[in-house]
Amino acid sequence: MGLRPAQLSSQPASQALAPVYLIAGPETLRVLEAADAVRARARADGISEREVFDADGRDFDWNQLDATFNAPSLFSARRLVELRLPTGKPGKEGGEVISQFCANPAPDVILLITCNEWSKAHQGKWAEAVNRVGVLSVAWAIKPHELPDWIERRLRQQGLRADPAAVQRLAERVEGNLLAAAQEIDKLALLASGQTLDADTMESLVADAARYDVFRLLEATFSGQPASVLRMLAGLRGEGEAVAALMPMVIREMLSTAALARVQARGGNLAAEMKSRGIWESRQAPFKRALQRHPDAKRWERFVAEAGLVDRMAKGRADGDPWLGLERLLVAVAEARAVRLLARA
Repeated sequence: MGLRPAQLSSQPASQALAPVYLIAGPETLRVLEAADAVRARARADGISEREVFDADGRDFDWNQLDATFNAPSLFSARRLVELRLPTGKPGKEGGEVISQFCANPAPDVILLITCNEWSKAHQGKWAEAVNRVGVLSVAWAIKPHELPDWIERRLRQQGLRADPAAVQRLAERVEGNLLAAAQEIDKLALLASGQTLDADTMESLVADAARYDVFRLLEATFSGQPASVLRMLAGLRGEGEAVAALMPMVIREMLSTAALARVQARGGNLAAEMKSRGIWESRQAPFKRALQRHPDAKRWERFVAEAGLVDRMAKGRADGDPWLGLERLLVAVAEARAVRLLARA
C-alpha cells in the first residue's frame, strides 16, 4: 500500500500496524518524521522492544537480520526491528531476506526500513513485496513552487502567523532545504513572541540565528574551505550542539554527492540530476567544486561510510570520539590531501 509520508502521521489509533514499512526518499526531514510516526504508533501499541540494524556497507551480515526475525521477543509480545538502508539497495542477499520476511511476516515483528536514496530504479522485487503486505511511503524532494505552502503549514503548526512576503523570504533563504526550514521555524517559535511576521521582521529574526549552523558548515566543506570548517565546528561544539543532531544533514549531502559522482562518472547529465534532487542553481557551485576535488565515485561512497560510522559513534553504537570523527571527515572532503586523516584511508 502506498501512502504519503504525512499520511503516516495522521493515521487513526485504531489503524492496525502493518507488518512492514518502507520509508524512502531524498527528503530527509520527511523520512525522519514519517519514521518517527511509525515508532510513536508502535509505542502506543505497547511495543517497547526495538532493534536497529545499519546496512551502510558491503560487509553487513544479512543472516543476522534474518535470524532476528525468528528469535523470540525478550521483553514484550512484539518488537520493532529497524533496518537503515541509506542507499536503498539491499543487493541480492538483502533483497531475498526482506522478500522472505514479507512472504511470511513474523507475528511478533514490525519491520521498519528507511532509505535516503530512492528512484524508479530502486523499485525491485523486494520493494514490491513490501508494498503487497505493508506500506511503501516515498518522500520525494519538494518542488520550488510547493515550498511556500509547506512553510506556511509548518508555521501554523508552531502557532506562528506570517504574511506571504515573510513566507517567501524564508523560502528564499532555505532554498528548498526542509531541514533548514524546520530549524528556522523552531527558532522563530522562540523569538516571534506571538507577533504576525512581515518580511522585515522575518529578515531580522532569521539574521539573528546562530552564526555557526550545519548548513553553512556543509557549504564551507563542499566549497573547499578547511579552515572555515574547523572554526565552524568549534563554534557548534561551543554552542552545545550534539553531533547526532548534525549527522542527518551531513549524511544526506554525502549521499547526494555520491549519487552525483556516479552520474558524472558515466557521463550523465549532472545539471539534470542536481535539479531532480532539489539542489537549486544557487546551491550547485559547492557541489561542483567538491566533485572536482574528488571525482572518484568510490571516494564518495567511502565518505558516506565514514559518515555512518560517525553517526554510530554519536549514538554510542561505535567506539571513538564523534567530534574528532566528524572533523576528520569534513576536512577530508574540504581538502583532498587530508583524506589520509581517515582511519581506513
